[in-house]
Amino acid sequence: MNVTPQKKAHLSTGPILQQTPFWGDLKEYEGREVRAYHMSLPSERCLSPPERGWDGQSTVSDDILVVLQPLGPDCQMAYVPYGPTLEPRAEWQGPVLEELSEGLRPHLPRECLFIRFDLPWRSPWADDPDRYDGKAGWSGPPRVEIQEIRMNFDTRNGNLYKAPTNALPTNTVFINLKQDEEQLLKRMKPKTRYNIRLSRRKGVRVTEVDASRLTDWLQLCRETARRNHIIHQERRYFEALLAARDKHSNDRTSLHLLMAEADGAPLAGMFLSISETQACYLYGASSSCQRNKMAAYALQWQAIRRAKTVGCRYYDMFGVAPSAAASHPMYGLYRFKTGFGGFLYHRQGCWDYPLQQDLYQIYHAQALNEEGYHRR
Repeated sequence: MNVTPQKKAHLSTGPILQQTPFWGDLKEYEGREVRAYHMSLPSERCLSPPERGWDGQSTVSDDILVVLQPLGPDCQMAYVPYGPTLEPRAEWQGPVLEELSEGLRPHLPRECLFIRFDLPWRSPWADDPDRYDGKAGWSGPPRVEIQEIRMNFDTRNGNLYKAPTNALPTNTVFINLKQDEEQLLKRMKPKTRYNIRLSRRKGVRVTEVDASRLTDWLQLCRETARRNHIIHQERRYFEALLAARDKHSNDRTSLHLLMAEADGAPLAGMFLSISETQACYLYGASSSCQRNKMAAYALQWQAIRRAKTVGCRYYDMFGVAPSAAASHPMYGLYRFKTGFGGFLYHRQGCWDYPLQQDLYQIYHAQALNEEGYHRR
């Protein structure tokens, strides 16, 4: 495998937002160091020729965005958000990650303890009938030890570890936009279709708003955080998000702040990202008032229609519970998002490749203890 540094601005813009120049600029606005690389590997190792980087010959190529994240004094990790986007065949996944890691090693700072790949690749257990039950659905991947045996098969060093935690969502719902609007509505659950129409009858209107409405958006975020007992991003993060958007207003990555309102009151909002052929429900929030107007349904439907209009092939709902288990803390999101008729997609999550084995083992043990992580 060949790995070479390149300028962040020269990264290819593909369907995964977190591997674009836009995302790199966002991370730099947050104060992180960002690096970009180009990789190439034999085409027979890949699932299929990718939409970009295909030379029709014996190799395929892709770009990789790496974010350097501090872990403490004089140590950091190299984080690859939803990358690499190029997906190898199942039997090549471990060896490709190993070769890529060793290719990146000489280009990373000496204080870098490990590389963390937040893999967008589909879980190899997503099609395993033994991982499904008759009620809730998918039970998730097997114990970490089994996952690591599979990932390290045919690698030279057996040096890939399942990370203690995942950063970006591993389970999501994708909506296929290669259908007309009538077909999209038919694939939805009856209650979802009803709520979309109900919101229209109750006077909910969805429009794109500019940065002057950021205060309204943050108020919705605060209400959502209080209601669901979660922590929301602060104003400076969304200011950085909008700054990155403004810098990339002329390329194939765009960001839109949509607001659903009725009688002049903001009831729900979302950040919709569009990267080449894929749209994503990146952030969402809603008011605790007038919830009977079903503004969140109107908001999603408008976002889906907008994504389809600009030529997107898929709409990523960006994060749900892995199954219909009512005990899961994201079960409410599961019910809401699956109502729009998409299909569940299970990613592999975060995997670590140590560059300094002894220090990584210390970090890993501490992380397991701090997160209360249970290996299953």
